[in-house]
Amino acid sequence: MHSLAQEIKAFSKSALKKQCTRVTTLTGKRIIETWKDSTVQVVEETVQPEGACGYVQDLSLDLQVGIVKPWLLLASQDVAQDFDILKKFKVTHILNVAYGVENTFQDQFVYKQLSILDLPETVITSYFQECSEFIEQVKAQNGVVLVHCNAGVSRSASIVIGYLMSTEGLRFDDAFALVKNARPAICPNLGFMEQLRNYKPCSEIQFNGVTNT
Repeated sequence: MHSLAQEIKAFSKSALKKQCTRVTTLTGKRIIETWKDSTVQVVEETVQPEGACGYVQDLSLDLQVGIVKPWLLLASQDVAQDFDILKKFKVTHILNVAYGVENTFQDQFVYKQLSILDLPETVITSYFQECSEFIEQVKAQNGVVLVHCNAGVSRSASIVIGYLMSTEGLRFDDAFALVKNARPAICPNLGFMEQLRNYKPCSEIQFNGVTNT
């Protein structure tokens, strides 16, 4: 058997498998970071994914509120946890579709919570009817509902787009454009985008025993 000293002596850096780190920027640009001569070398990938939405860690608060309709707001969890902003926009109800985000002001607002994972394989369309019914109830009560997930980019945006397609008969492109205009940061994951494009909403949404056509 080789001794530990022999193994160390026989060790060669050239035998190590070279590693690299791929980073996707917010605009979808992909870069590759590799170590060379004790420094980080950064190169840009020449082939970029079509329609990609990147992710970068951002520790700053996102307090931008997208006003989709007078009674329908879209934002990140940061807004949902800022009481002053919620009161400023006259929020009465909060639809929380984040995963692992608690309802902060349960004594102040009416909540509905659905823990949805932001994964392409999640069947986001299966939540549309329940969420649309809640939003329609708020509208009927002359309230204002904030829809949020974690970042206010994928899950909540998809829910709002699905709501518009279900209740206003909008095509996907028109509903997406309306929500994008209200909150430019939205970018549903590729699985959600495919489901939305293929979504055929029912012509009726029921709430409190009343049918809305």
